[in-house]
Amino acid sequence: MTPVTSDELYELYKDALKRGHVASLRGEMDEALVCYAEAARIAPERSTPHSSAGTALLRRKRPVDALRHYDVALAMAPRDEAALLGRAQALAALERRGEAADAFDALAEIQAGIGRLADAVDAARRGLEMAEGRERRRTLERLITKLRVSEPDEPGRLALERALQVLDGQAVPPLKGGPAPTPSSAATTVPAAVLPSATAPGANSPMIGGSGAPATPPAAAGVAEPASSVTKAPTTPAGPATTPGPAAPAPAPQGEATPVPGQPYAASLEPRVVDDGATLAELTARAEAAVDLGIPAPAVDALLDLAALHARDGRIDAALDACYSAVGFDPDSVALHLMLAQLYAGRGWATLADDKLRLLERLAHLDGDRVAIAAIAGVRSERD
Repeated sequence: MTPVTSDELYELYKDALKRGHVASLRGEMDEALVCYAEAARIAPERSTPHSSAGTALLRRKRPVDALRHYDVALAMAPRDEAALLGRAQALAALERRGEAADAFDALAEIQAGIGRLADAVDAARRGLEMAEGRERRRTLERLITKLRVSEPDEPGRLALERALQVLDGQAVPPLKGGPAPTPSSAATTVPAAVLPSATAPGANSPMIGGSGAPATPPAAAGVAEPASSVTKAPTTPAGPATTPGPAAPAPAPQGEATPVPGQPYAASLEPRVVDDGATLAELTARAEAAVDLGIPAPAVDALLDLAALHARDGRIDAALDACYSAVGFDPDSVALHLMLAQLYAGRGWATLADDKLRLLERLAHLDGDRVAIAAIAGVRSERD
């Protein structure tokens, strides 16, 4: 029997890891765990399968099992941010507040060291919320000072506001998106960064699928992203999932190989532009007609245009509803998952948005697609 080469073994590992990420994106957590276990068997020295399995288990509300995987990942890669964050969240879920605070402190130190001040302030703030301490409070104050003088963008200002409220002993409100964008010339681009705060659509709001998105994030509710009840999804989904990102290529996840050029994605990864002359009634009719035809590409395209219009006008719930309808046609669409991440951020579901971007980024690195990596990095740069 011919022995398996190291290159062949790595390809098997990448395939198992990718299948796990795709299953996780679809909400198929049992399948994701099977694939991550397979990847860990193929490459037992790598931390990524364990941190990914931990995240899947945490979403299934199994923090004890998730913590075990995060601990294994951190034993292999002590600076793995995904594992550090997941471990802190698992400890918090288990009400082990002192340990959770220490874990958030460690994460904040690493993020501050690489210049991610807004993230570091958020992590330090969460550590202080878990367990009050004089040194912990001083650390947060130092990070706040650094972030202030860095002329932070909107996400940075939100991080400052929340941290200052904790220092002042005030209740921290849920994270909201930024103000609604103002249309400019003949066309308006839906921003890749912070979308407007959610406005619950009225009872008569026209939207594909009827009611708006759920009041709680899909991950928090413990369910996969649903397709709309009116969606006529094809029986065979489109090809494998891939990913979106920033202006400069993002660094590869810890322990993963540097990507090589792959096939470029379609222009649909560019920010959606909604013509100022387009009306809600027109785009709704177009989307409904595309759904009735049942052909994936035009249906997804029309639904994303409708979602972009809803988002531009501040109807985040309606935009999410349109995207959930599109999931049934092409659950692996990069453009669709990228828009969902943006909408989650606008809805105030920052953790869910970050989880989706992280999975999309890992898939892009596994595929070696620089266009997708750059697209994801673009969204990240707007959020950081």
